[in-house]
Amino acid sequence: MKVKVKFLGGAGTVTGSRYLLEINNYKVLVDCGMFQGLKDYRVRNWEAFPISPSEIDMVILTHAHIDHSGYLPKLVKEGFRGPIYGTEATLELIKILLLDSAKLQEEAAAYAQKKGYSKHEKPLPLYTIEDAERVFPLLKGADFEEEQSEYPEFNFTFYNAGHILGAAIVKLKVNGAQQVKKIVFSGDLGRYHDPILNPPARLPFADILFLESTYGDRVSKIKNPEEELGRAIREAYRRGGVALIPAFAVGRTQMMLYYLHRLQQKGKIPDIPIYVDSPMAIDVTKLYKSFNEYHRLKPLFEEEGSNPFSHKNLHYYQSQEASISLNAVRGDAIIISASGMATGGRVMHHLYNRLPKEQDTVIFVGYQAVGTRGRKLLEGDQSVKMYGLDVPIKAKIEYIEGLSAHADQEELIDWSEGFTSKPKITFLVHGEDEARIALQQKLKEELDWDAIIPEYLESFELFDGI
Repeated sequence: MKVKVKFLGGAGTVTGSRYLLEINNYKVLVDCGMFQGLKDYRVRNWEAFPISPSEIDMVILTHAHIDHSGYLPKLVKEGFRGPIYGTEATLELIKILLLDSAKLQEEAAAYAQKKGYSKHEKPLPLYTIEDAERVFPLLKGADFEEEQSEYPEFNFTFYNAGHILGAAIVKLKVNGAQQVKKIVFSGDLGRYHDPILNPPARLPFADILFLESTYGDRVSKIKNPEEELGRAIREAYRRGGVALIPAFAVGRTQMMLYYLHRLQQKGKIPDIPIYVDSPMAIDVTKLYKSFNEYHRLKPLFEEEGSNPFSHKNLHYYQSQEASISLNAVRGDAIIISASGMATGGRVMHHLYNRLPKEQDTVIFVGYQAVGTRGRKLLEGDQSVKMYGLDVPIKAKIEYIEGLSAHADQEELIDWSEGFTSKPKITFLVHGEDEARIALQQKLKEELDWDAIIPEYLESFELFDGI
């Protein structure tokens, strides 16, 4: 039996995760992400897929984030008809995220045409809402630690990865004539001390390991992010302005609500309104009640006054009109809106209105990929392009470390130490090159592992004749 892998994304970038396994005659795609960030990456979404999607037998998803799932509608549109596996929570999130992604693309294409700033006569979305809906009948749910098998040649199991609701580590077992080999995909690993999600599961053995490296080059210096967030909010309040928090609708928004509620309960920040202006975040927050086994919040849901997702200061804004009305708020308020990297969504109009105001504060609470608007703001740009215009940046820009949903370098090493023997091959994926190189050196120093840094579209033979 032969097993090969081709890196169709997630190599040298923290976006577009797609790993094509060939197990004898079967083709399995692990993750099916959309490229985001730099234009050089985004154009890959429009290029012909490296193999015909109709040839792929199965997709296995580690989790629902768009950089791991967002290409699915295009894959189905171009002929993929196999099952798409994920945990039950992942599949519910997928439905929300793909519809939102499609809607944003349709709106962006329509706006570009209306304003005439596209080079195309009729700009088109990568996919439509209708394309996204065609994915849903192919989705197949699986529980953690429950072995799944479609073919005798291999089976796979999901284990908790932390990171976001339903996120999984994937262990794929290849059943050769002579031997059984184990291939492990870490997916995106969460934090060991996440206040909401359980820590990543440790696996004892892997012949081949695909290890994420988003924060492979950094250790979180801030051990108490709640305190840092409280400081930033208090400072924003003293400046007399609004605190705007760009936050991903899945995971980060819920963590913000948890911390802000605690800070208000303790009297560490003012008792001011918190507005969640993201329909998707509102839909995602509701899922936490449906999937109590995936997180630690159940006791808080049951205790009156302790639910961080429902209290007197918290206001959910669904409609576009309600969202726009927040532009009139002059101070003493916190607005949470998506997207977290300021690449789209309602946070755009909030930034457009808030960035030119000296009294307002923008607080970033997550990783900002190269080429994103969020990264440019953190790097100190004096203006930023939005809606075809240059918007001056006069608001205070803050970044709170330690709130990322990704394991840092120490936690990645800690998780890797859980293996009782060294994997035959370790590939460092889902990280920019600086992060991958730093983690490669650290793995060598700490564990004596020789990790490989694969390139985009590079192929490797994993096993032959097992």
